Amino acid sequence: VLGPVEDGYGILSVDLGADGSGGKYLNMPAGGSRHPASHETVDNHEHFIHMNGKEVFKFAVRVLGRSVMKALDKIGMTKNDIDLLVPHQANVRIIDSAAKRLALPLAKVMVNVDQYANTSAASIPIALCDARDQGRLKRDEIVVLVGFGAGLTYGSLVIKWQKTEEAKK
Repeated sequence: VLGPVEDGYGILSVDLGADGSGGKYLNMPAGGSRHPASHETVDNHEHFIHMNGKEVFKFAVRVLGRSVMKALDKIGMTKNDIDLLVPHQANVRIIDSAAKRLALPLAKVMVNVDQYANTSAASIPIALCDARDQGRLKRDEIVVLVGFGAGLTYGSLVIKWQKTEEAKK
């Protein structure tokens, strides 16, 4: 789906950030060298993701729109320049709320969480691939990828799309 592009296409802007104060809301308590696996950590299910869904929802809705706007502002664009928003597919409530905060019609938002559920770090690439396969990516359009995750982290990427449907063959 992604690859080399001509000058003037591809990545136009990036916004990345983290809010460590919310790390307790989405994390994996054990693993790695800090808390290596032991009978106790395995018995306590510390090698699985722990999440406070309500707090993660509030964080995601707040930062997704803010991150998109910061990435657009860096290059003098506005939300009106977005042709397609491809968000992390955590759940449809977060996607809908973020779209409302950006005042983007859902026709400009790629949603496939209903088909695959939350595929974690793969959700944006899968959604981008589906958008391509559905003919929703057109040359010269502005595509914004936006996600969030553990830690709590977030990021946006503004792309000027070059590839056409023929390019995937």
